[in-house]
Amino acid sequence: MMRAKSLHTVCESARCPNLPECWSKKTATFMILGDTCTRSCGFCAIKVGRGLAVNPEEPADVAGVAAELGLKHIVVTSVARDDLADEGSTQFAETIRALHAQNPLCIVEVLTPDFKGKRWCIKNVVDARPEIYNHNIETVARLHTIVRPQAKYERTLDVLRTVKELDPRVHTKSGIMLGLGETKDEVVHTLRDLRAAGVDAVTIGQYLRPTMKHLPVSEYIHPDAFKEYEGIGEELGFAFVASGPFIRSSYNAIEFSKKVMAERLAQMDATPAPASKAGMTMLKMA
Repeated sequence: MMRAKSLHTVCESARCPNLPECWSKKTATFMILGDTCTRSCGFCAIKVGRGLAVNPEEPADVAGVAAELGLKHIVVTSVARDDLADEGSTQFAETIRALHAQNPLCIVEVLTPDFKGKRWCIKNVVDARPEIYNHNIETVARLHTIVRPQAKYERTLDVLRTVKELDPRVHTKSGIMLGLGETKDEVVHTLRDLRAAGVDAVTIGQYLRPTMKHLPVSEYIHPDAFKEYEGIGEELGFAFVASGPFIRSSYNAIEFSKKVMAERLAQMDATPAPASKAGMTMLKMA
């Protein structure tokens, strides 16, 4: 289905270790705007080069495949498109709208680049009303110049703050990789910074070297340490914390989605309009 529509997944392009498990559950992360990134992060296996031409049919194609698969939670990410004036934000917005038009009850989660911090680009995406807006901080501040040389720690925090400023109803999410040489204090500091930026959900996973050309693994974190970070995240007030060696941004994303769905149902219960009640019944059946 993906090949027929010339669609891409970050699962394949980033060589995610969870691909067999997720695909067996009919869960995948759509990657829009092509398969070639204009940035060269030290941890990422996605190929780097000149961005491909933007496909105007892509939003409808993503929505069509998602509808055919019967997906209730849909994750959409993209390569960085520093070559585009809008950083690719318009394509995100069109994809969100197409997904909601095909299935008004689906939960749409976007995982965006930082758009170079352009507020109007972030607003493009937020105005399309994704239920969850994810932007990964990836690592601690000290390691950013090595891990994400074309990104900035504070810029990532600003993106997440801006989403909440533009629409507090949108749930925000971010993720951290461990094993790149960070200390425990730095991880906790990063979690505090994310929470201070209003982030609702956080994922914490082990960095795995995709090829020998990428950054080496400095340490394999013990599962007990991941459990400890999960507890720290919950104490800090995150609504959802996923922490473990194989956790990735979109791995078991449906678990946070259940919380979002529960909130939606509560809102529908408070709305007496017949159309809302019908939608609520359909969602409960699903």
